[in-house]
Amino acid sequence: MAGIFKAYDIRGIYPEQLNEAMAEKIGRAFVQFVGAKKIVVGRDMRPHSISLFNALSKGMTDQGADVIDIGMCSTPMSYFANGKLGADGSVMITASHNPGEWNGFKLCRNLAIPISGATGIVDIEKIVQDSSWRDSAKKGKITTYDIAREYGEHLRKFAKLNRKLKVVADFANSMGSYEIAGIRDMFEIIPLYEKLDGTFPNHEANPLETHTLDALRAKVREVGADFGAGFDGDADRCGFIDDKGEIIPMDLFTALIAQDILSDGPATILYDLRSSWAVKECIERNGGKAIMSRVGHAFIKAQMREYDAVFAGELSGHYYFRENYTTESQGLAFMMLANLICKTNRKVSDLVAPLRIYFSSGEINSKVANVKSVLEKIKNKYTDGRMFELDGISVEYKDWWFNVRASNTEPLLRLITEARDKKTMEAKREELLKIIRG
Repeated sequence: MAGIFKAYDIRGIYPEQLNEAMAEKIGRAFVQFVGAKKIVVGRDMRPHSISLFNALSKGMTDQGADVIDIGMCSTPMSYFANGKLGADGSVMITASHNPGEWNGFKLCRNLAIPISGATGIVDIEKIVQDSSWRDSAKKGKITTYDIAREYGEHLRKFAKLNRKLKVVADFANSMGSYEIAGIRDMFEIIPLYEKLDGTFPNHEANPLETHTLDALRAKVREVGADFGAGFDGDADRCGFIDDKGEIIPMDLFTALIAQDILSDGPATILYDLRSSWAVKECIERNGGKAIMSRVGHAFIKAQMREYDAVFAGELSGHYYFRENYTTESQGLAFMMLANLICKTNRKVSDLVAPLRIYFSSGEINSKVANVKSVLEKIKNKYTDGRMFELDGISVEYKDWWFNVRASNTEPLLRLITEARDKKTMEAKREELLKIIRG
């Protein structure tokens, strides 16, 4: 099956790796594994998403489950529909930021609880391999449901706006336009690349690749916008730009949103362990309880439920809200940044400036021959710091810290280090890279 069953989703190149025959089997296996009677299925704008929907739904209905077709939508909208409609599970047909020849399935149980490799994808793969589903005597049916209006109304409940902000939105020819459709009239939106096109003719729909934000940054400066937003392919991630056209680091954006949330009172907020010291400090300064989380949406969502957290932010641009069934909502992130601007009557660049106090290397990937051996060397060298192993190895000192963790899918080590001054950060970065790369 060409390795399409991944750590967090099912994903592959269409039609060589993921096609209609495979989708039908996955539909059957999903129903068998979850025991689902009612399943929400949404899809992105890729040209093959509709045929994969038809095949997946056939497998599900042949297996006795009813399918609620919510049509084209963002991934956060599919999560919202899962919870709102009381479904037993959901599938979002998308390959997110991957190029146009890719497609895939993001799987959830009820209440939009994600199914990952550790919590079911491996089991579903085995059912597909063995064709070990039990035939159903009764077939399910497909109905359609338009969740867009309710999702828009949901987002609007959180608005604290006192004026119409000017925002440049780079939709990357994908689902971001659907994600904020219900709140669009509350802003003066200047759109970029709004026409849906699953071949991504203008640029990759991936705000982590900062060059994809160049047109957005230029447009923000040109029109004098309050901020800019660059969505990924299924709109569960977003890169935000300040009024000067500068990229807001995604961990610092977590701190910005925390300020709006905490203005309503104390709450628990999670931040991923790669985040700047400034994030924890900002959460606590504003009356919140800051808890560090490991990397990966399935882990973060579980930890949010464990600690009853209202919000979590990840360095990769995922922002999670209890109000969206403990899942991503870039519409809510968008709204809460706008709230903060209106409440403080300050420019975004001025709001971010006090958070830009440390120096970060950013996450650096290195291919290594023996991941375990390198991690052991690092553990032995940095025993004089405060070491913990929430996800890989993290070590904190008075003036700097670092995290090194292994990729889930490749022989890679990912390093990030931060320090109170640039010289220390650069020296420690090079010191660690020398150990990692040999």
